Amino acid sequence: MKLLRHGPKGQEKPGLMDAQGQVRDLSVLLPEITPATLSPAGLAALRALDMNALPVVPEAQVGALAVPWAGMGKFIAIGLNYADHAAEAGMAIPKEPIVFMKTVDCAVGCHHAVVLPQGSVKSDWEVELGVVIGSRARYVSEADALKHVAGYCVVNDLSEREYQLERGGQWDKGKGCDTFGPIGPWLVTPDEVGDPQNLSMWLELNGHRYQNGSTRTMIFGVAQIVSYLSRFMTLQPGDLITTGTPPGVGMGVKPSPVFLKPGDVMRLGIEKLGEQRQSVHAWDAALIDG
Repeated sequence: MKLLRHGPKGQEKPGLMDAQGQVRDLSVLLPEITPATLSPAGLAALRALDMNALPVVPEAQVGALAVPWAGMGKFIAIGLNYADHAAEAGMAIPKEPIVFMKTVDCAVGCHHAVVLPQGSVKSDWEVELGVVIGSRARYVSEADALKHVAGYCVVNDLSEREYQLERGGQWDKGKGCDTFGPIGPWLVTPDEVGDPQNLSMWLELNGHRYQNGSTRTMIFGVAQIVSYLSRFMTLQPGDLITTGTPPGVGMGVKPSPVFLKPGDVMRLGIEKLGEQRQSVHAWDAALIDG
């Protein structure tokens, strides 16, 4: 299944994408896609539906796509999880996963405007595989870890590199800026994804492809990451883990890094999980809140 939420901010409605690419309205059956919806029981109930009996949402009425589920509790990120990305960043390959947090408030829909923070000079892009938790995970083994996954999604883990790397403290201050976490277009359930360690991924800026990688080159795979995190925190339904990026970020461009500026357009996607598109804007609170 491909779960999504569509409509104006504050008036989002739940939906499903059918095999023909049409949005089917779920609001006739449930008011929202919540963490409970993502539980094994919740997903089983959705699978039992006759999708063809659900109303089709006319394309003109779909509007913006929001984060595919509501009620995200934690937005957890893994850094330097691709060996070739660590090399381009000039950093050692980690012996254990590097963990940091993005603010839940930075999460926006897949086509939402990206608004640069005031004074930003080194904002950067990162296409990443997102992992959405569907059942509580605490001290789970790698063998059982994927049983706790409700689905996968595309994430753009935007980063302000000066804030992240040059201003002391932890990485979080460069990772949680408003609009710095586009998610979607859909949450795709594991049965439609197959092996999460065999998905191609890419990102283009202004039509030029900078990132072209695969989840095959992760240092720590999805099962390892879920198991590892569950030793340090309880993972709850609706939590999101974004799992690192392949090479090709702006910071690593030689001879001169490339960073985001107003007017830029990003397109990115992951095999089986859909595509995103974001325009980049100077600071404008109305664009953040709109």
